[in-house]
Amino acid sequence: MPDPDFIRATLTDLKAEGLYRQLVAIGSAAGPHVMVGGRVVLQFASNNYLGLANDLRVREAAAEAVKRWGWGAGASRLLSGHTEAHAALEADLAAFKHTEAALVFPTGYMANLGVITALVGRGDFVFADRANHASIVDAIKLSGAQLIRYPHADVDAAAQAIKKHAGLPGRRMLVTDTVFSMDGDLAPLAALADVCAGTGTMLVLDEAHATGVLGATGAGLAEAVGLGGEGVRSPMCKAPDPLASGVAEGVRSLTDRAPDPLVPGPGVLASVGTLSKALGGIGGFVAASREVCDLLVNRARPFIYSTALPAAACEAARAALRIVREEPERRRRVLDLADRLRALLRENGFDTGASATPIIPILVGEPERALALAAALLEQGIFCPAIRPPTVPRGTSRLRVSLTAEHTDEDLTRLVEALVRARG
Repeated sequence: MPDPDFIRATLTDLKAEGLYRQLVAIGSAAGPHVMVGGRVVLQFASNNYLGLANDLRVREAAAEAVKRWGWGAGASRLLSGHTEAHAALEADLAAFKHTEAALVFPTGYMANLGVITALVGRGDFVFADRANHASIVDAIKLSGAQLIRYPHADVDAAAQAIKKHAGLPGRRMLVTDTVFSMDGDLAPLAALADVCAGTGTMLVLDEAHATGVLGATGAGLAEAVGLGGEGVRSPMCKAPDPLASGVAEGVRSLTDRAPDPLVPGPGVLASVGTLSKALGGIGGFVAASREVCDLLVNRARPFIYSTALPAAACEAARAALRIVREEPERRRRVLDLADRLRALLRENGFDTGASATPIIPILVGEPERALALAAALLEQGIFCPAIRPPTVPRGTSRLRVSLTAEHTDEDLTRLVEALVRARG
């Protein structure tokens, strides 16, 4: 048994440092207004960017699928858990991501673990942005490959690190979020792809927070900047680097441009996505060439040894994908709201970092300040929890505002006014 004194001491230390966490039970469906503690509050804490988690069409698709398939899959995909619903969703995802194939995992976290551990191992090198999601870091450590972190969004540092290891035996991979989950900023993706292409380095992307939000069809940042890859078979949007002409203008170009024919160039080996954010459901996926997906079926341990995602979750995701394709105004709406909120916050002296997406940090520094600000907002009927280390680096505790297409201009005004009052 663990030493109970160690457990108590650890919990005591976490509380003293302002880093103790507790669960908050939500008493209603996901949306801009939710039940917390028996009352309705305005919430800015959900990754439900397009408002699809409670969309009637998505709920009906799930309900109809439950009638046909039941709820649980009952087995892993390689036994009896693979259904026609899984196959149909993977075909839809491949078309959406412009790749030959896709493979669905029970969660996005497992998708990252699966693809990275299947592609690299001991003796290999993985170069990773310091702000990458924890699942990427965990996957690299589990793979046994050497983890080399480069400063956030620093292309020159990434290139130098790759060059330093160029003469050594072993495979090389660069993996990056495309939209960073705590800062809402963008990876310098086109430049990173050029570095990888010039050095024979595999490029793997986590498009979790970009999927459904960025790109001409919502396929993500890679689509927006015109990156192809192994197995690419559809035209994609070839837009300029979104950081080249200013953040706001660049992000707008990620949704307003029509697709142009893509000239194959530096490419993406695999793109990880999630069904649990803009698509409003649960699950993760990898989009890649047929050969890469076949390798994952045979080597990705989180895929092989986990019970399959329920078929009903697959059908719900298919319904959400149809809405993403047919209603581009949803992603335009959420990006417009983000532009307005950043402007309001900055006008009132709040630091929103380099945010360019519906994720907007309000940087305050120390955990205690973030906790106090979140508590003051909740008193005013607004739910926006504090984000603290180890989720973010020390000294950068914050509120992480996350917008959905269902928020209103009045909601934004209410949030900013409440923040000003809470600040004092």
